[in-house]
Amino acid sequence: MDVLRYPLQSPPPTLTPSAVAIGFFDGVHLGHQAVLSRVQALGAEQDLPTTVVTFDAHPAQVLRPESAPRLLVNLEQKLELLASTGVERTLVITFDEDRASESPEHFVDSVLVGAVGAQLVVVGEDFHFGHRRAGNVSMLREMGQLHGFEVVGLSLVGRDGSAARPELQVSSTAIRRALAERRLSEANAMLGRPHEMRGPVVLGDQRGRTIGFPTANVAVGTEMLLPADGIYAGHLGLSDGSWMPAAIYVGKRPTFYKDAEMSLLEVHCIGFSGDLYGQQVAVRFEHHLRADARFGSVEELAQQLADDVVLAERLLCVSDVAEDGSTFVEYAANMTRYRSEGSR
Repeated sequence: MDVLRYPLQSPPPTLTPSAVAIGFFDGVHLGHQAVLSRVQALGAEQDLPTTVVTFDAHPAQVLRPESAPRLLVNLEQKLELLASTGVERTLVITFDEDRASESPEHFVDSVLVGAVGAQLVVVGEDFHFGHRRAGNVSMLREMGQLHGFEVVGLSLVGRDGSAARPELQVSSTAIRRALAERRLSEANAMLGRPHEMRGPVVLGDQRGRTIGFPTANVAVGTEMLLPADGIYAGHLGLSDGSWMPAAIYVGKRPTFYKDAEMSLLEVHCIGFSGDLYGQQVAVRFEHHLRADARFGSVEELAQQLADDVVLAERLLCVSDVAEDGSTFVEYAANMTRYRSEGSR
């Protein structure tokens, strides 16, 4: 996939007319994939290559940074995911205050007509653009008639790719809400893959190794969305393409700290004892095990961590049936009940 930056270089590259999808595409989830699939199919009928027009920052990060949503993927991940759908090129627009004040008419003239030569534009039916979101699908159709491009507005879809009622629609907002409410399986179902965070492994306070559970402390940008505080099972990926099963902690370490402000991401790689400091890694969240909790002693914490690692290993690495003959779901339920009874 070719990646272009807007404003384009001078002189701009010669671009052939194209079928265009526009959006921020945070997460490149199943709803986004439905739009991209549709634009590719329609473009193929007219022998048009597919171009995605997206932005390097969420508009809210510029317009109202104090309440901007946390992101599901960074720009690097988004471009990788867009490339995996088969689109030929992506135009990344720098979103800043000047862009935020741009009129809908100027956006169409400069970007859709001037930069990507749109002959077909596919957007979600709730699409808005331009200063104060003044542009909508109806306005885009009117401008398409003026400039010679067709506009297709698509209904928001459910997980099966078909139009769905609002409460069943796949959206970045719905995924963020699911992650915040520990409904990881629902979030992953809407994404079509495990939720993934990326960052470098940095030096932590090294408490984990003193109690038998060394962790890789992964630094994640404050603009990114970590799942709710808790324990997860998943994998840690290295730059060489290898993946290691892992028990994953997101939280403020309440057993050690009373007033920590920021949740940390710490990953215990099962069966690994090497050094990961400085490496860029990816962390995939595949199963939610339990909520974070404060323990009365380090010994109690260590015992719980041992149980967590056993459960994570069973979920990720072993067969579908535990040693006692129970399924993973039954095993997890038994472990949860045991912990609940033991805390009374």
